Amino acid sequence: MEDIKVTVAKNLLKIKAVFLKPNDPFTWASGIKSPIYCDNRLTLSYPDVRDVVENGLAETIKKYYPDVEVIMGTSTAGIAHAAYVSKILELPMGYVRGGAKDHGRGNQIEGVVPVGKKVVVIEDLISTAGSSIEVVEVLREAGANVLGIASIFTYGLQKGLDRLAEAKVINHSLSNFETLVNVAAEENYISKEDINKILKFQKNPSDPSWMD
Repeated sequence: MEDIKVTVAKNLLKIKAVFLKPNDPFTWASGIKSPIYCDNRLTLSYPDVRDVVENGLAETIKKYYPDVEVIMGTSTAGIAHAAYVSKILELPMGYVRGGAKDHGRGNQIEGVVPVGKKVVVIEDLISTAGSSIEVVEVLREAGANVLGIASIFTYGLQKGLDRLAEAKVINHSLSNFETLVNVAAEENYISKEDINKILKFQKNPSDPSWMD
């Protein structure tokens, strides 16, 4: 049976949720030049791919967070995935806004606030992990016991790994940067010569010398 990391990587490439352009890089909002662009929202539009992702997330949670009581999504990309996964696991679900509402009750946590409950956060993508950690901190401050994160894909950037470790947040992703790059080379999305260049970016995205 094919490894879930490989299956998810193949699917992300197939539906063009991930683009790899080592010779014509994308520009991130931070100004960093990147050989990769990832938009996992596209998985929602392909039922076969979506089923693999949602069942994979559910199985990841069963394996690593068996005591989970509530599923919480990140806003906005994690909300739909959290809804699917909570249905599979038959658990309550909510989500965390990027900031408190400026009207109504001023909620930042939508759904029943999981005070004292064991929570798993659903995230679509982990890069530098800043926004994911913010969601975890909001839930912790509200009194939730956050077991960790289940995500679709991680870049595996050192900055993100360091931030997660510092915040004492566990993350388990369905697939990762290295797997995707290797699958992309095997299936001729990129040349084998591009692998080292792309992996050099991963080690230090702020260093533009990877493009040389």
